[in-house]
Amino acid sequence: MSTKPDLRNLNDVVAKDIINLQQKIVEYRSGKLDEDGFKHARMIRGVYGQRQLGVQMLRTKIPYGKLTADQLIRLADISEKYTNGNLHLTTRQNIQMHFIKLEDTPAIWAEMSEVGITAREACGNTVRNLTASAKAGIDPDEPFDVSPYVQAAFEYFLRNPICQKMGRKIKPAFSSSEKDSAYTYFHDFGFIPKIKIENGKEIHGFKVVIAGGLGAQSIVAQKAYDFLEGDQVIPFMEASIRVFDRYGERQKRFKARMKYLVKSLGVDGFLELVDKERKALKYQSYPIDYQLVDETNTVRDKIPPIAKPSDEIKFEKWFETNVFEQKQKGFYGVSLKIHLGDIPAEKARRLAYLVKDLAADDIRITVNQGLLLRFVQKEALAYLFNELDKIGFAEPGFNTIADITACPGTDTCNLAVTNSTGLSSRLEKVIVEEYPQLINESNIKIKISGCMNSCGHHMAANIGFHGSSIKKDQLVIPAMQIVLGGGVDPSGKGFISEKVIKLPTKRIPDALRMLLNDYEDNGFETEYFNDYFQRYGKRYFYDLLKQFADVSNLEGNDHFDWGMDSEYKQAIGIGECAGVIIDVVGTIIAEAADKINLAKEAISKKIYADGIYNAYSAMVIGAKALLLVKDVKCNTQIGIINDFETHYVSTNEFPLEQDFANLVLQINQNEPSDVFVKNYLNQATDFVKKVIALREKKLNGGDDKEIIDEYYKA
Repeated sequence: MSTKPDLRNLNDVVAKDIINLQQKIVEYRSGKLDEDGFKHARMIRGVYGQRQLGVQMLRTKIPYGKLTADQLIRLADISEKYTNGNLHLTTRQNIQMHFIKLEDTPAIWAEMSEVGITAREACGNTVRNLTASAKAGIDPDEPFDVSPYVQAAFEYFLRNPICQKMGRKIKPAFSSSEKDSAYTYFHDFGFIPKIKIENGKEIHGFKVVIAGGLGAQSIVAQKAYDFLEGDQVIPFMEASIRVFDRYGERQKRFKARMKYLVKSLGVDGFLELVDKERKALKYQSYPIDYQLVDETNTVRDKIPPIAKPSDEIKFEKWFETNVFEQKQKGFYGVSLKIHLGDIPAEKARRLAYLVKDLAADDIRITVNQGLLLRFVQKEALAYLFNELDKIGFAEPGFNTIADITACPGTDTCNLAVTNSTGLSSRLEKVIVEEYPQLINESNIKIKISGCMNSCGHHMAANIGFHGSSIKKDQLVIPAMQIVLGGGVDPSGKGFISEKVIKLPTKRIPDALRMLLNDYEDNGFETEYFNDYFQRYGKRYFYDLLKQFADVSNLEGNDHFDWGMDSEYKQAIGIGECAGVIIDVVGTIIAEAADKINLAKEAISKKIYADGIYNAYSAMVIGAKALLLVKDVKCNTQIGIINDFETHYVSTNEFPLEQDFANLVLQINQNEPSDVFVKNYLNQATDFVKKVIALREKKLNGGDDKEIIDEYYKA
């Protein structure tokens, strides 16, 4: 029996989202909506299929990982009420909850929304969570606090019509300084803060990099601007997303990211298209309100409790690796190393109450699955350490080689082929017990993903591993591909890891020992690990590790994955990040009609740019429906526009007074004025009506057909 969501304390926009999700669940359960057709509806609301049948994962969307103590308490309460009682921190500064009943998701959404947390657009083909350096606002190296920019961008693109059903997702990141602790070079959009002085006035801006990404084909982002003024960040992002939506690949999922579009067009070619879109934007300038991020209640009047550390040696190591003085002198940031990013509900509550007493009401989730507490007084550090130690959150080695990042792997993920978490636990044990001298080594990062998709950021690691398999006669042995030399170096430059060798997963601890011992023996004094890797070259490390690749002498438990007690069976599910959909022509046309209604609604509220974009989408979707009747593949919007002219307009089967491209692409030729929007909407409405009429004519001739997923993407 599901819990009915309480919508009384929610605004109309949030309530509408929850009601819509409820309705889609009912349609799905009653058979009116098939499994694949239901995916987009739930994924755009953060509900993601889990490896285990009959349960879901729900992902929150927490911009730059900022949580209040009360929000953390609410999430802990929800996890106990509806899930397995665990909160999982992700590498995108989100929180995931697993093993959820589908019917409970609307109630969970309602309870989260009461404290200002959303799951809207946490999954699916949209602008994903906007991440940032956890230190933003307190970083001694930062030119200024980027948090207000992240919050403004989050609010601007949430539910924005330009990014509700793109070919693939968009991932932005904001660093607090040139050291790039936000890994901007591995994102679709990366922003690094800079200041310039003009006429004696300080101007905030950003170095901008674009089209980076991890995964099977990792690419380092390329520079778009040396300095983009702060008020241009959101207009630039919007114009770029419009270009990506129109020109980006949709049919071939593995080629549908922005990195491939920019690679094909070149940075200059991409930016030229971006400039052409600027006229159509809602805002030519978007100044940032610095009050978006509340900096109040950071200084405590309360006298902190005085204590002596319960373990002096551990406290000293913890202070060295987990604590730093903020740019606000006299206050300290305290980082929490969270094993596997997992926080049981009771521990989350205990932590939240500590924050209320000892720190600012501003907890930041870090990109390495930890937490950062802010504005702790020096006098309170020993007491805080003692209390954190009681709940297991005072382990030294935050963001060092002993703090391994790992995705959930085969614990819950459909795509994973190996167990990331079991291996992570084993490797951390190796480092802590056998290499204690490395506990404070912050220039070597180990990251693990259960598959090649890099949710564990393995391609941005000095030493990385991703799930794979090796054959031994008729057996399939769990394996890890070892990658070396990636990440962000001390100067802030980004590097992609290089594949070296694939080894059985049970041999990985020995391989790590071999790497660390060789680095200790042959690395120069203070030599950065990646420099050592480049100096010797990939072949050297292949030869060093190939002794572990021989599967002929594997026996017993060597055939098992970490954390498993039976022989390995590779089971790869279907990933949902692309929002796969099966549909028919009639449903596609209905979607075009829905876009017309959304356009009318936006225009009635004088939100002209949104209305124009919905009208544009209606024409593209309507054209796509008719092209699919003729088996014309629809893998980009610009392709649809050109192909519709070829197959319908030029043949006079669908007569228009002008070329279809000229009709549709008025969107980037005009400012979103009252006169233009009304004319454009009328043209779009008339076009969709003609599409419906032609389709009915074809139905009468028996030409209707089902359209399969590969052709639907655009």
